[in-house]
Amino acid sequence: MKSELQSKLDLYVKEYHDNQSEWFIEETETVSNQQRVLEVENMKEYLNGNHAITQRPNEMYNGKEFVPRKIILQYAKTLLNFQTAYLLQNNITLTGNEKVVKEYQNVNKKGKYDRINTKILDKVNKYGLCAEYVYLDKGVIKSKLIDPSTSFPIYDHENTLIAFIEGYINQAVSYYTVFTDEVVYKYDNNGGELRLVGQYPNLSGLPIVYHNQNELSDTEGRSDLLDWISLLDSMEDLLSKYTDGFYKFMNPIPVAIGQQLKGDGLPTQVVGGGLTLDDGSDFKLVSNGLDYKSFETIYKTLLQSLLDVSQTPAVSMNKTDISNLSEVSIKLLFSLANIKAGMNEQFMRDGIEQRFEKIRKLLEYRGVSISNEEFESLDIVFQYAMPSNDKEIIENLKVLRELNGISLESLLEHSPFTKDVQMEMKRLDGEGSIKDKKKPTTRKKKEQVDKVDS
Repeated sequence: MKSELQSKLDLYVKEYHDNQSEWFIEETETVSNQQRVLEVENMKEYLNGNHAITQRPNEMYNGKEFVPRKIILQYAKTLLNFQTAYLLQNNITLTGNEKVVKEYQNVNKKGKYDRINTKILDKVNKYGLCAEYVYLDKGVIKSKLIDPSTSFPIYDHENTLIAFIEGYINQAVSYYTVFTDEVVYKYDNNGGELRLVGQYPNLSGLPIVYHNQNELSDTEGRSDLLDWISLLDSMEDLLSKYTDGFYKFMNPIPVAIGQQLKGDGLPTQVVGGGLTLDDGSDFKLVSNGLDYKSFETIYKTLLQSLLDVSQTPAVSMNKTDISNLSEVSIKLLFSLANIKAGMNEQFMRDGIEQRFEKIRKLLEYRGVSISNEEFESLDIVFQYAMPSNDKEIIENLKVLRELNGISLESLLEHSPFTKDVQMEMKRLDGEGSIKDKKKPTTRKKKEQVDKVDS
């Protein structure tokens, strides 16, 4: 019996594609998909250093060809790295039922999913989209990230994901992986003709599609770079042209006013040679002046606009001098960064929750059963990499603990010095057991007292 998603896919193929056997090739070649792929490739080229300033043509100056400055500012990488690290530099903490947390921590051995989360957020910020496929490999649960330029998700009219295609070309051979709800198909045209090279049961379902907010689509994201490129291009253009002007204007023009008494002008072969001028005559070197104040004002305005649009605190870019700050002052400085991190957290949380469901399904194939109640208790906690006054935090946690207003586990979760809460809880339990063993019983105490009395 076909699943609901498989039935929707069959209807989609019949309605939109004439070639039933090669429908996935037609899907990847649609105008909308090719436009999105082209935009992703343009973002990759930009991050690789192919900026608009590099296309600046050569000029003629003093009768010779002049190669202008082409200064590239890679602020975009710095801003993207900040946004990714601010949310995920501190690993995500799992909370909930002890049994469930332990099982999911075993899946995340050596922090492999922490690294995957960082890669996902990095790609979504850069390209607006990233896909993850969770699968079982020889009993080990793994995840594969699919590059945005090779990702082709398929949605129905209700914005429900019904299939997913991964398509790319390598050494003149086209490869296609078609993910349906029940089966994964692999195709290639090695040898000149399209052929089916593999067919596998899909145990975890369709890939997870992560995407950020896009005002024009509920299923596609939008690269953050699109909001910054115009500002960065203006900064590069301004800086390059001002540098050219500085070097051009360093070549002054000699001007002699009045009658020269003798000689043929300023000698060119003698260093330190002079002129003898008639009474009332003058000689000076004339050069254009550079209005550096205007340059400074425009450049600072563009830079501040870039920080505002990207929601990056100026203090994190060494653009503001600070001294001793309270916890409240730090939060105010990073308020925009917290808002941006909160928006990123939303789509990351949605995707990670889908991953949890797929891992639960794969754990059942390994004989591990998790009840609905246990699974619903599973949650994640993000810890932003915001600078903090550790002393102030510890004092507040101490007061709450003394008032019995917070559990020991919650205290460890909020402690700035605790990286692995579960491991710390085990160590504390171990220390408690050792203390109990060392502590003498009441009977032993009485015997010791009797011996002293005798």
